[in-house]
Amino acid sequence: MTESPAIHATEVGDRGPRVIFLHGLFGQGRNFTQIAKALLPDLRSVLVDLPNHGRSDWIETTDYEVVADVVATWLRTTYDGEPASHVVGHSMGGKVAMALALRHPDLVDRLVVADISPSSSEGAGEFEHLLDSLAGLDLASLTRRSDADERLTEAIGSPAVRGFLLQNLRSVPADEAGKDGGFTWQANLALLRDQLGVIGGWPDIEPVDGPFDHPVLWLAGEKSDYVRPEHEPAMRALFPRTRLATIKGAGHWVHSEQPESFVSALRVFLLG
Repeated sequence: MTESPAIHATEVGDRGPRVIFLHGLFGQGRNFTQIAKALLPDLRSVLVDLPNHGRSDWIETTDYEVVADVVATWLRTTYDGEPASHVVGHSMGGKVAMALALRHPDLVDRLVVADISPSSSEGAGEFEHLLDSLAGLDLASLTRRSDADERLTEAIGSPAVRGFLLQNLRSVPADEAGKDGGFTWQANLALLRDQLGVIGGWPDIEPVDGPFDHPVLWLAGEKSDYVRPEHEPAMRALFPRTRLATIKGAGHWVHSEQPESFVSALRVFLLG
């Protein structure tokens, strides 16, 4: 029997309904740490590293149905016999969350989809550039993390974007890499680059029990174009109990750009 890929997750809080957070491309569960702390003590959060990211195992695909099944297996094993979880997913993680709800509806109570739709997403060119920039770094020549930041400055002008991406750069102890140690990427950059079309797309999922009939909060960033009017019919066909809300002043990164509004929306929806 093939062993299921290992999923790394961090729990924040020990009481209240459980909320599973699923991050976007290049992200890690810890990206939601401040959101999770702001939800205390009423909600306990589980910050998941998705496959091919963070400290979770690498797998051979980014297919949303496969990734959702991996998360489902981990949920069933970790929380066997406990009530279904609330699930919050942003961007790529939002697509995983939707696939999870459609394929394993018994595991999901309330669903929050943050700034993404069940449709193909634009912007692959930007992500190609970011992945190529990271892959082009000569890790063997780095002596400190700041070297990587300096060398990426020309290709990636935004300090905030560089800082976010460089969370994926891990220092390797000397006993693993030799006398002077070194650096490696936690994210599976080669696979992510090769499968950007899959990540940006949306599979034709056949829901196991028909449309997901639990409450769904669909959050859109006011300044983002990842959620558009033409996406609404597809969203409501799969998730008929969807309520769409817009986070004022936010772009795609709704939880980091407008954290107070994001937390307020989650509290009202998840505790209502």
